[in-house]
Amino acid sequence: MQPVVRHPAELLLKAQGIRVAFFDVDGVLTDGGLYFSAGGETLKRFHVLDGYGLGLLRSSGVVPVVITGRDSRPLRVRLKALGIDEVHCGVKDKAQVAQQRLQALQLSWEQAAVIGDDWPDLPLMRRCRFSAAPPDAHAEVLATVDFVTTRRGGHGAAREFCDLLLIAAGRYAQYLQDARP
Repeated sequence: MQPVVRHPAELLLKAQGIRVAFFDVDGVLTDGGLYFSAGGETLKRFHVLDGYGLGLLRSSGVVPVVITGRDSRPLRVRLKALGIDEVHCGVKDKAQVAQQRLQALQLSWEQAAVIGDDWPDLPLMRRCRFSAAPPDAHAEVLATVDFVTTRRGGHGAAREFCDLLLIAAGRYAQYLQDARP
């Protein structure tokens, strides 16, 4: 089975050597909408493609780290179900938290990638070796990143980002082969 997902060689070269990937939540892992129940509980919608991509990325040796300005029980439940241990909620300075995580993992910004959609993500995007955003991200973010996904936030954008990193790491084709019945 030959992969149909392809990217330009220069993009894949830029994404090589990534060992940690930072993920924003609202607008990336979700559609960015804020939904509230009648009781005032925050509800979030997640896409299964994104969850599976995070799992593949984790199994490839790339550490997924979620850094978000908001906190919610649905987010924590979803990430726990996916086995994502590196979750940082209610963060005001994402770059500071990312720097701390890099130090703890003994990695550098050159080994880091990020996907985000708005201004709080820009400091990470300017430091990481590779950056991405969904097409519905803010214009300033779109002007900064290396890669714009075809899928919107909460609709598979994170999976596209994960797939690109897996291709750059030379793992995608084998994972696809292993997925055959």
